Amino acid sequence: MWSAVLPSLALGAVLVLAVMAVVWVLAVRIRNAGIVDIAWSLNFSLLALLYATLGSGFLPRRLLIAAMTVLWSLRLGGYLYQRVMGHHPVEDGRYQRLRDEWGARADARFLWFFELQGLLNLVLSLPALLASANATPRIHVLEWLAAALWAVGILGEATADRQLDRFRRQDANRGRTCQAGLWRYSRHPNYFFEWLVWLSFFLLAAASPWGWASVYCPLLMLYFLFRVTGIPATEAQALKSRGREYREYQRTTSAFVPCFRRS
Repeated sequence: MWSAVLPSLALGAVLVLAVMAVVWVLAVRIRNAGIVDIAWSLNFSLLALLYATLGSGFLPRRLLIAAMTVLWSLRLGGYLYQRVMGHHPVEDGRYQRLRDEWGARADARFLWFFELQGLLNLVLSLPALLASANATPRIHVLEWLAAALWAVGILGEATADRQLDRFRRQDANRGRTCQAGLWRYSRHPNYFFEWLVWLSFFLLAAASPWGWASVYCPLLMLYFLFRVTGIPATEAQALKSRGREYREYQRTTSAFVPCFRRS
């Protein structure tokens, strides 16, 4: 099993590391490290297509996992492109802080940061790699359930993003907290449905030999959302800019899983 997938994994590593090096050069030229988020999202499309092409598994399964990954990757990458380039040349606050902390060595350190993001692409692509190597000549019921969960995640995340964008486009809402649609039931519905997509990738891989080993993917994403760059950073900025209104929103509204509001 592993001997069959290692060549694809090695080629994938070369591919994403090369992509991140090129993106780093572009980021230095335009002075905006935020484009790494766009590249990180789109790298999953490259890896999924590579695994589907080189994989020795059942063709319909390879097409299924590739389609799920590519459609999710392109939607997320397109959304991030609008967000990052829509504010260009203003750089995202996370990268501004890193640039200030690193000073004159910022560009060199960003190269390593970009390459680490490429390695993270590789680590999180294990479900697609394992599923593409599964030669079982039928689609398992667990894989169909995974596809259904993926559809729920994609639809929910796209809906949450669209509702937030519509809210922000209205001048009367400037400086206010979106509490419309899905945002009435969760402070971060986009993160919740994004996590469902990662859970669906694991469930699909779980029907393949060694697929259980990819359970760390949704768990790692959950850790990132709750402890690293997701909810903590977003809410710290919201509290700074919206103060008491956002504290009330925190008190009444679930942080992650959509549910009815507390009185």
